[in-house]
Amino acid sequence: MPGTRDPVAPGQVGELVVTTLNPDFPLIRFSTGDLTAVLPGPSPCGRTNMRIKGWMGRADQATKVRGMFVHPEQVAEVVKRHPELKRARLVVDAKEGLDQPTLRCETALGSPQLAVAIGKTFQSVCKVRAAVELVDVGKLPNDGKVIEDVRKVV
Repeated sequence: MPGTRDPVAPGQVGELVVTTLNPDFPLIRFSTGDLTAVLPGPSPCGRTNMRIKGWMGRADQATKVRGMFVHPEQVAEVVKRHPELKRARLVVDAKEGLDQPTLRCETALGSPQLAVAIGKTFQSVCKVRAAVELVDVGKLPNDGKVIEDVRKVV
């Protein structure tokens, strides 16, 4: 998941990290900032190296919410502090000119008390309040987005 620096399983979206051992300019674990996923199986053309799906967006998804920047690393910290959570996505919308952030969290154990606790953790980590929506595991899209800004520019 972007923002965690953790490796992802094949097929999951993550940040592309490359190593080139060029003697003139070696790069070791160079983070490109691009999102992609590893494709399983051999290439139809016969090449044997790892294949990637292609460009799927940028890893840096920082978004300004109510005057504060929220980063994917902060959302990952909220998930880390609640072992009941599998993944989370911050969706930022606007109603009547006011930012309306909602933290959607995948969990098998949904309860109102858990939602309140997650909301407090989010406010502590990000310095901004957000509504918390608990969803079943597997309901969030596998597109690498941790922060989704759906506000319309007028």
